[in-house]
Amino acid sequence: MSKITVVGAGNVGATVANVLSMGDVVKEVVLLDIKGDLARGKALDTWQQAPINHYSSYCIGTDDYALTADSDIVVITAGIPRKPGMSRDDLISTNAGIVNTVTANILKYSDNPIIIVVSNPLDVMTYAAYEAAGIDSSRVFGMAGILDTARYRAFLATALNVSPKDIQAVLMGGHGDTMVPLPRYTTVAGIPVTELIDLKTLDAIIDRTKKGGGELVKLMGTSAWYAPGAAAAQMVETIVRDENRIFPCCARLTGQYGLDDIFIGVPVKLGKAGIVEILELDLNEGEKELLNTSASHVREVIDVYKNMKV
Repeated sequence: MSKITVVGAGNVGATVANVLSMGDVVKEVVLLDIKGDLARGKALDTWQQAPINHYSSYCIGTDDYALTADSDIVVITAGIPRKPGMSRDDLISTNAGIVNTVTANILKYSDNPIIIVVSNPLDVMTYAAYEAAGIDSSRVFGMAGILDTARYRAFLATALNVSPKDIQAVLMGGHGDTMVPLPRYTTVAGIPVTELIDLKTLDAIIDRTKKGGGELVKLMGTSAWYAPGAAAAQMVETIVRDENRIFPCCARLTGQYGLDDIFIGVPVKLGKAGIVEILELDLNEGEKELLNTSASHVREVIDVYKNMKV
């Protein structure tokens, strides 16, 4: 793989392009936005950073889809944030229209690329991209679980006064308040987290994780970008390097966990073909109930999108 396209030169998209460039993951990173000069400026800034941080990946900015030709992986971050007075349905309609247009234009120039969706509402936007792309669902999936588990692990690292490097965790479900962190699958250097922290503190961390995006919006007046951008870049890197790493991603289920035709966060193995395998954990009854509740919420939003016929 030698070429990655990132659609959307806002804070998240620009961060994805910058992290990928710094990682020397591929030969060329294309940053595309309808605001062409914005994309060109951020790409040029990233290229001028190369001599300082010692990388060779060339970052180019554009508003011309022709320059995305033969992309191996496309990361879609384009879309608008929910504004005051805007209904959920308005946000879905607007961003689905953007994602559908982006996907169609990308496929004019790239044959069967892997598509990673970051646009919100994440689960339904991934569904929209899959429908618009018409390619195998193993090649269309969303970034949410890596970000959500990163927040969960960061909060745990602070509470336990340990390095976040040593914390591993699994999180499932939709990207939002119904996400399902799984303490039973959370460890610190292999030690179950429940042996290191009291239940009350752990529950508070889980609740904070579920509201992690909202916390940052309240602090900054806008959505986060460093962690989301790094999370999407990490997915790209493991695919390019064919590492078969296991990450929680928004993937299409076809019967796994008793769910069908829904995009929702589950642990998957990522490699050069995209999703190599969806892992089915042996959830207990309480965990199943939480996942099903989250799935019901996600399906409700997907049904709203389907009825729009965007």
